[in-house]
Amino acid sequence: MGDMAKIDLPYVQSFLDRHGRQRYYFRKPGHQRKSLPGAPGSSEFMAAYADARSAAKPAGAGIERTVPGTISALLVAYYASAEFSTKRASTQRGYLNMLERFRTAHGSKTVANIKPQHLDAIFEGMAATPGAARNLRKRLRRVFRLAVKLGWRDDNPVVFTDAPRTAPGGFTPWSEGDIAAFEARWPTGSRERLALALLLYTGQRRSDVVGMGRQHITAGRIRVSQLKTDAQLLIRIHPALKTEIDAAPKGMTLLLTQYGVPFSAAGFSQWFRERAEMAGLVGRTPHGLRKAAGRRLAEAGCSAKQIAAVLGHTSLSEVARYTQDADQTTLADAAISALRTKKRTAAVKPRAGSGQT
Repeated sequence: MGDMAKIDLPYVQSFLDRHGRQRYYFRKPGHQRKSLPGAPGSSEFMAAYADARSAAKPAGAGIERTVPGTISALLVAYYASAEFSTKRASTQRGYLNMLERFRTAHGSKTVANIKPQHLDAIFEGMAATPGAARNLRKRLRRVFRLAVKLGWRDDNPVVFTDAPRTAPGGFTPWSEGDIAAFEARWPTGSRERLALALLLYTGQRRSDVVGMGRQHITAGRIRVSQLKTDAQLLIRIHPALKTEIDAAPKGMTLLLTQYGVPFSAAGFSQWFRERAEMAGLVGRTPHGLRKAAGRRLAEAGCSAKQIAAVLGHTSLSEVARYTQDADQTTLADAAISALRTKKRTAAVKPRAGSGQT
């Protein structure tokens, strides 16, 4: 069951047979059960899963089986490729969610007949979610590159499409005023204040914060295994965060719902947005506090590598996304202060007879 906890594919069931071996089946109500070979995430498993899901489409939704040369068949081949099967389980899950929605809408179309203008129309139809449109374009660029390798096409139509524009700024970063307003509304000892401190003083994503517990704390640091990247981090606990942890109810998991169970990432995000709105902060999200953490680190004079060590980024260009909101006045003041305190080289005296006075 450990593999399924990572992959979490719809309609997949598993059980231990009498020999103690884990077996997997695709089981959708109203359709014949199909055995899935290998382990979840392997190329043979993903190809069989894609084929089973295609065959289980409801009447009227398209083809009953994967027809050669179609988008559906291309995605089956992509799931079986090294390009897909060697990715992390969390990455595979994200790709599947995106590409299976695309296949549901366009799986019966012929790969050879797809033109750039067809794809542009699809991306333009996602104008309300430009980030999702850009991600889909990135994924499809890889998928259609495989089509060229397989000889199904002579070119990659995605290359000739326009990249959808993302909303400027993405998630709204929290300002110092926002943080102060939230803290004024939710006092020390509340779940809300603990959630704010975990997000702000570790700089982690909501998916990592909801799993944090006392078992991860040792020698004044909290251990983080990032779900998205598999990065392993040790982050020193800030005094403000320690205050909130000490004031929280005793137990292993730090953040619990009103029913005493851990939050899901989506459930936590919804709950936290509602709590922010109750503090008069509309449109503020957990991820905005990750940006605020990056900004604070930049304003404190931390280097890009230091910021990356906290946020868990491997690329310094990624760090720039989270530090672009660093307070210009604070940084400029620090720069001028550094200039004032720096020793200057003594002025060079003019040579005798040079005519200078």
